[in-house]
Amino acid sequence: MDDLIVVREFEADVAPLTDDARSAARVRLRRAILRDGHPRPLSRRLMLRVAVVGTATAVAAGGVAVAGLSQGGGGADGTRMATMSAAEVLHKAAARSRADDAGTPVPRDDQYVYTKTRVTRTYDKGGKRKTWTDESWISVDGSKPSSRQEYGKVHRDPPLGKQEVRWPPTEYDELAKWPTDPDQLLDKLRGDRGPDDKVVEGKAGSGEVRERPVRQADIDREAFVNAVQFYVVPRIMPPGLEAGTFEAVARIPGIRIDREVVDGLGRRGVAVSYPGFDFAFIFDATDYTYLGLRLKGSTADLVDGKVRHRDRYHETRARQELGVVDRIGQRP
Repeated sequence: MDDLIVVREFEADVAPLTDDARSAARVRLRRAILRDGHPRPLSRRLMLRVAVVGTATAVAAGGVAVAGLSQGGGGADGTRMATMSAAEVLHKAAARSRADDAGTPVPRDDQYVYTKTRVTRTYDKGGKRKTWTDESWISVDGSKPSSRQEYGKVHRDPPLGKQEVRWPPTEYDELAKWPTDPDQLLDKLRGDRGPDDKVVEGKAGSGEVRERPVRQADIDREAFVNAVQFYVVPRIMPPGLEAGTFEAVARIPGIRIDREVVDGLGRRGVAVSYPGFDFAFIFDATDYTYLGLRLKGSTADLVDGKVRHRDRYHETRARQELGVVDRIGQRP
C-alpha cells in the first residue's frame, strides 16, 4: 500500500498534522520500508563516475537545471535544525521545488540556457581561498556551439556529435518522459537493476575471474551519483522531476546531513551527502531551496605515468542566476 495512503488513514480521526509532523511520519514509514523490504540489486550498466577534473568536459554536454534562487539564507530555528534528518530536509526541498515549478521556463531546442555560478575554493593547507564568477551559454539540445566558463576560463564547445550518449539525458523532451514518482525514479537512478545482475571480478586470462552479486551499497551509491549528475551537468528540469529526484534521494539508506554550511554567496545552508562520495547537495537553511553543490577535490600532476594529487581543497558552487536566452552573450 502507498505510504501516503497509510498516513491519511492514520490521521482520519485526529487533528490535522502540521507540515513538520507529516514529513516526520513519512520519513519514519520510509525507513521501515527500507529496513524490512528487499531492494532490487544492480543491473547491466556501469556506474557513472563523476570527478572534479571531469566537470569541464561534462558541462559541455549539458543544459541547466532550474529551481528557485534564495537570495537570503537567514537562520533556521536551531532546535528544529538540530533534530532534522537528511531525508526530512530533502522532503522539504521537494515541497519548495514544487512551489517554484510554475515559474520554470520551457526551453526550445534552438535556445540556450544561461547560468551564472559563484565558485569558492578553499585549500585545506593554509586556508587560501580563490573565487570565480562563471557564466555559460549552453545549447539546449546540443545542436549549436556553446560557450562556458570554468574557473574563469572561457571554453568554446562545438555541437554535440550524433553518437554521443549522455546519462542522465539533457534534452528537455527526453527528461519529460522520466517518472516523477519517487519510487519509480529511484529505480531509474539505480539503473533499473534486475535480480540476476552480477559483478565480474579478477583479471581476464588469469583464471581468477569470478562473479558475485552486486552490493546494495553500490546500487545506492550509483543512484546518488546520478541524482547529483543532474546538477554537475545542469539542465532544465520538467515540472515535478526535481522534486521527485529529491524525494528519491531521501529514500537512499545512509545519506548524511551537515547542518553548518555557507555557500560562496554567503547563504547559510544545510548539505546532504552520501558516504564516500565527494559531492553534496546544498539547500537553504530557512526555506530549503536548492542552492548549489559542495565538493572535495585536488589539483593533480602526471608524474612517470602516475597521477600525483596535491593541494587538496573544498569547494562550493553557488547557483546565482539562470534563464533561457536566444543567443550567446544574451542575459535574462
